[in-house]
Amino acid sequence: MKYLAALSCLAAVVAISLAGCSSRPVQAPVIDRTPLPAAAKPVAPAATDVQPDSYIVKRGDTLYSIALDHGLDYKEFAAWNNLDNPNVIRVGQALRLKPPVGAPEAKVTVTPVTEPGSVTVTPVTSPGSVAVRPLAEPGAVRSEPQARKLPYSAENLALIQGGSVPPKPGPKTEPEPTPAQAGVPKPEPAAKADVGADDEDKVDWGWPARGKIVAGFSEATNKGMDIAGKLGDPVLASAPGRVVYSGSGLRGYGKLVIIKHNKTYLSAYAHNRDILVKEGQNVVKGQKIAEIGNTDADAPKLHFEIRKFGKPIDPSKLLPSP
Repeated sequence: MKYLAALSCLAAVVAISLAGCSSRPVQAPVIDRTPLPAAAKPVAPAATDVQPDSYIVKRGDTLYSIALDHGLDYKEFAAWNNLDNPNVIRVGQALRLKPPVGAPEAKVTVTPVTEPGSVTVTPVTSPGSVAVRPLAEPGAVRSEPQARKLPYSAENLALIQGGSVPPKPGPKTEPEPTPAQAGVPKPEPAAKADVGADDEDKVDWGWPARGKIVAGFSEATNKGMDIAGKLGDPVLASAPGRVVYSGSGLRGYGKLVIIKHNKTYLSAYAHNRDILVKEGQNVVKGQKIAEIGNTDADAPKLHFEIRKFGKPIDPSKLLPSP
């Protein structure tokens, strides 16, 4: 009997437990059907022409190469960093790329080239007026009879009285036109060079040499274009500007000329045989600045670069059609 009573009690407990479980609400599983975001693509840094404030010197750098890569005049660059010797910089050194606060900002100015002596237009004056002398001076001896009949007029009265004959008013005539009035154009003042203007994109580019292009621009292998030529062929300034470098201190360029045109652009002319300009000299478009050579090159050629804020760009996109 005790065994049966125990089984009945156990059955009652199980029934109560099942009744309690069945009274709880059952929640349906929640499924999030929001589409998963696509894999984020790496965002390339936005291209900017803003000049950084400083540069950390790396192994192999020179002051000249840093200045070229940032579109700077190396002399100004050295002055901003209080460098007495441009050849002495050390790895890890921080160099400022902008002038100190309060330092005067250097501007590229080019003296305009005037045409051969301007023509001065001198007005051609009309022949001098002819003075009318009196027919008889007072007290002068007359060789003709005094008694004669003349019609009355102011002129004849003055003649009889020994005075001068007033000239008769003639028809009014316009003064003879001067050459300038006759259609000769007046000389116009020479146009001013706009190299120092604030609109840096307006540079009047021209070809620096005549010859076959033997190597075009490539971001990976060639920072400019190579133009074949003969030893001694002229190298011309591609645009007005100021010479900021003239020498052979940059490895791989040979005898090099760098011209700064404004705040934005500079151009480089490498492998020259002879350099005909000096640092600080102003040049105009088409001026002969050097002669084609083969310094640091395997053949006579001109390596020509255009840089915008120090970054090499394709010269063929700026040069006029050949």
